[in-house]
Amino acid sequence: MSDTTAPARSSRAHGTDASAPEKRRIGLIFVGLITAMLLAALDQTIFSTALPTVVGELNGVDHMLWVTTAYILAATIMMPVYGKLGDLIGRKPLFMIAISLFMLGSVVGALSQGMTELIVGRAIQGLGGGGLMILSQAIIADVVPARQRGRYMGVMGGVFALASVAGPLLGGWFTESIGWQWCLWINIPLGILALVSATLFLKLPRHDRGGAKIDVAGMVLLAIASAALVLASSWGGHTYPWASWQIIGLFSLAVLSGVAFVLVERAADEPVMPLHLFHRRNFVLTTTAGLLTGILMFGTLAYMPTYLQMVAGVSATQAGLLMIPMMGAMLPTSIIAGNLVSRTGRYKAFPVVGAVLLGVAMVLLSTMSWTQPIWVTCIYLAVMGVGLGLTMQILVLIVQNTFPLRMVGTATAANNYFRQIGASLGAAVVGSMFTDRLIDLLGERMPADAVVDPGAFNSLTPEAVADLPQQAHDIVVSSYNDALTPVFLLLLPLAIISLVLLLFVKEVPLATTLDEGAPGAGEAGGAAVGAVDAEDVPDGGVADGGPMREQDSALARRT
Repeated sequence: MSDTTAPARSSRAHGTDASAPEKRRIGLIFVGLITAMLLAALDQTIFSTALPTVVGELNGVDHMLWVTTAYILAATIMMPVYGKLGDLIGRKPLFMIAISLFMLGSVVGALSQGMTELIVGRAIQGLGGGGLMILSQAIIADVVPARQRGRYMGVMGGVFALASVAGPLLGGWFTESIGWQWCLWINIPLGILALVSATLFLKLPRHDRGGAKIDVAGMVLLAIASAALVLASSWGGHTYPWASWQIIGLFSLAVLSGVAFVLVERAADEPVMPLHLFHRRNFVLTTTAGLLTGILMFGTLAYMPTYLQMVAGVSATQAGLLMIPMMGAMLPTSIIAGNLVSRTGRYKAFPVVGAVLLGVAMVLLSTMSWTQPIWVTCIYLAVMGVGLGLTMQILVLIVQNTFPLRMVGTATAANNYFRQIGASLGAAVVGSMFTDRLIDLLGERMPADAVVDPGAFNSLTPEAVADLPQQAHDIVVSSYNDALTPVFLLLLPLAIISLVLLLFVKEVPLATTLDEGAPGAGEAGGAAVGAVDAEDVPDGGVADGGPMREQDSALARRT
């Protein structure tokens, strides 16, 4: 069950500083982890600037949201699976499998000749991408105590921000030069680099939980519930009316499979998402806030580059450059916040302030007009970037500090699962409202003789819009603006709810050693802790922490 050698564990258990070889070992592991994070994070944004051209060439504007949603949905479904299996059998083999799946999906998507093949390739990528995110965060928790982990988590957040800047830039450049397919081909050399890094540097012993039974039923039910929920939110009001039997049926399937999932998890030996996770106040609060933040973030990231190309009339590459203020603000903010957490041990204020800034950003983005200067939009995006930098990785750190190492993969995966559900809903709901209203506005405003075939809206590209007569051009541009900006104001209540939840987070001390366990074991209150089996209570048990810590220490010596 131990993830480190006995000498290294002994040193960290007494809270001593790691030796120089140990620091080098962690540094080399971190190289592999951030390479994998770069791989997954880059792919979440590289299509943002290429998307208008891709769907125009493949004649699929009405399926535009699925290029993003297919990836996010597949990644979401797999996150709890990777997290639980990593806790049971070890993370390195799963890490290698995730990278390989990601590369396979990239090849399928790059060779696609239509929207169906592209969406399938993106889904396969997601099956691997979910593991890259979860396993990277869980592995760093295996080797770095929570108190020092802030600076590493900050860098991971910075890598995500860097990739989010580089992604739109590369996507725009590929689209305008060698072809949008290179948005996928680029993952092959990066994937090979990640595989080599993991093979050479990631030296983690395999876990062995004595042949524990895998919770296959729970995994299947969780996948069904997730898929039904995202499909219903994606198709509702666009492909099918909200009151149609298809949408009602999908929501019903999501509820029924969710109830069945809870019943299965109560009886499972090794549940994929243990229900006792939800007995911890900090886990519930930060996970819910993460879900709401995911809706805000991905609802914005997925469609702002398209908005900038269509409304501001910039190229795909320029649209990528215009996203730099958002991610450029997120990069240093995430790193600085992580270092401050490691230095001071205090963390609650950062996500609280971040939630306030996200709410301000939603209000600002809702005021955009198609005639305003671009630099004003860039300022709005920068405000959102600062809010995200103060929030995302700190929430993960709080969750990891709430549970012992033997549960950190499962807890991290559960937290990220709900954040990705938010990402799926954000991309799907924003995309559904945006595209539905856009088609309605174009149909209402475009003169009858301006468009021969109503289906021609599906083939609108930035270049085609630029070549339209002035009257038609203004109609299309204003329709894009008026279709998207009201959506941001509708998202404002989510930021407010997130802020209220985060105000109730209990700031418990960060663990200073790997063997210490979660110092927040008693934060859920007596009733909650009492409902958890003794084996599942973090090291240190309840408030006094004595007996449970002795039991876990004995267990560690035996393993």
